Amino acid sequence: MNDSREPLDAGAPDAHGAGGASGGRTGAHRSPAHRAARRTPRGALVAGAALVIAGATTVTVAAWPQSPEPAGPPAAASGPAAPASPGPPDVPGSVGDDAKPPAPAASRARPVSGPPRTIPFVRDVRAAEGPGWRPTATTRVVVAAGSERALADEGRLLADELGKPYAQGVAARPGDVELAMPAAGPPGAPESYRVIVSGGKVRVTGGDEAGVFYGTRTLKQAVRSGGGLAEGVLRDAPAKPKRGFALDTARKHFDAAWIEDRIREMGDLKLNELGLHFSDDQGFRIESATHPEIVSEDRLTKAEIRRIVALAASRHIRVVPEIDSPGHLGAVIAAHPGLQLRSVSGKPSRGAVDIANPEAAKIVDELLAEYADLFPGSYWHLGGDEYRALTVSDPEATYPQLTRAARAKHGPRARVQDLATSWLNDRAATVRRKGKSQLRAWNDGYFAGGTVDAPKSREVAYWTGKELGAREPLEYLREGRTVLNVNDEYLYYVLGEPNTFSYPTGRRIYDEWTPRVLRHSDAVPARYDAQITGGQLTVWCDYHNAQTQAQVARGVRLPLRAVAQKLWDPRKPALDWTGFKELAAKVR
Repeated sequence: MNDSREPLDAGAPDAHGAGGASGGRTGAHRSPAHRAARRTPRGALVAGAALVIAGATTVTVAAWPQSPEPAGPPAAASGPAAPASPGPPDVPGSVGDDAKPPAPAASRARPVSGPPRTIPFVRDVRAAEGPGWRPTATTRVVVAAGSERALADEGRLLADELGKPYAQGVAARPGDVELAMPAAGPPGAPESYRVIVSGGKVRVTGGDEAGVFYGTRTLKQAVRSGGGLAEGVLRDAPAKPKRGFALDTARKHFDAAWIEDRIREMGDLKLNELGLHFSDDQGFRIESATHPEIVSEDRLTKAEIRRIVALAASRHIRVVPEIDSPGHLGAVIAAHPGLQLRSVSGKPSRGAVDIANPEAAKIVDELLAEYADLFPGSYWHLGGDEYRALTVSDPEATYPQLTRAARAKHGPRARVQDLATSWLNDRAATVRRKGKSQLRAWNDGYFAGGTVDAPKSREVAYWTGKELGAREPLEYLREGRTVLNVNDEYLYYVLGEPNTFSYPTGRRIYDEWTPRVLRHSDAVPARYDAQITGGQLTVWCDYHNAQTQAQVARGVRLPLRAVAQKLWDPRKPALDWTGFKELAAKVR
């Protein structure tokens, strides 16, 4: 994958992934590690020779009054089609001009026309008369006075990418690009942004820091695909708040540099969640101080994780860690065999701990507490899927020790599913004490008709309807739960294609999938749309040697772009798949 460091040219089948029974920071202050990540030297993104012109062009980040962003565009097909009516009333004659500005440098260049060609597409494009803007040899990136604390990192990153000087606290000149937080009035919608191209300058404002950052991604891609931006106003905001990519590092070790490249790729696509599934039967892939005996030889150090987290934060991406339990704990069981669940006949259950054994809870809680300190923020994935005791036809008879423990804790009518729910609730309490309030679990970790229930605030990560006793997505939605779309029919990239899996194609996602398509190819009714928080493309490494790291990066490139498009704007795109694929090649 050619990430943004490249010069910009203007021109095993038991895994969760296989589905078998065996199967953002907030606020303006940033830490030193975060700032170091933001200021890593980058290769310049420069316009091709045919588009380089004389004169001054500046990229500026400024404070500027802004009205709230629109909740969304009209319900029409999306894509880089014909812009809306020219000359909107909110396009000023100039943006941040000096008292006696020089003639706009961009006017001496070949004019830029048409909507920006970006992935995802800009949702609201309003054209105006004028030459537009192109970067030139004297372009600067400027952060406006009053926005330095909030947007210095965004400004420096963009300046590095464009290969232009950075300035702050000064007025924008013609040819500049200005990035700004609103100086007054109510903030815009989260992650929304507005780009005004007028008077030979570009001004980017946003509802929050993430919105301004996304505005810079639009600018960067527009320079790459078309040399600049046309005159007018762009207004944009995502349809879904959670737009992710998740990676199974437990079954296959991915080095830190590879993960960092994916973070840069995600940032340019306006994705905002990276899931790390780093513990499973085949490996435990982050060094541990509390239980070093469970850690695999090929692993990430905590220092590498801190750099990954800092880089992700610089791209407004939150890292959501997962220690799956009470199943998928084979790496823990290998070092502590006494914790393994066994049936009434003595048969061991692969990857499953005996949740009636207090030592199992003790070790898992120690790990959760350790890694909750490593990963900042409020998000945590509890796992909860494919617990072997609940994949048999009669759990109570097959695992009588679990039945006894359930009834001792929850009364005579309690079943094994109640003990499993109680287990996950207890693990949730452990991470909540560490500040993790935004919790999720896999859909097969929620059960109906029990005496113990999961709180409604816990998000359902819906991946499959194939498991024994699988519940339809509508059951969770009718309960009032929020659901993250991880539909294994479209969004599972499973190495080796075990069972009935095949590698997802970008075309199928682009043409068929939307966030409401939660199971198979069926969409839930539109009235539940607000409960669907987003989705994520997920790589599972069931056959870890089936593809190299480089092959995985190539394989997910188009699916990831299609997912980014449909989570930003789920409407049917105006651009067909061939056109989208050609665009993806230009903005990569």
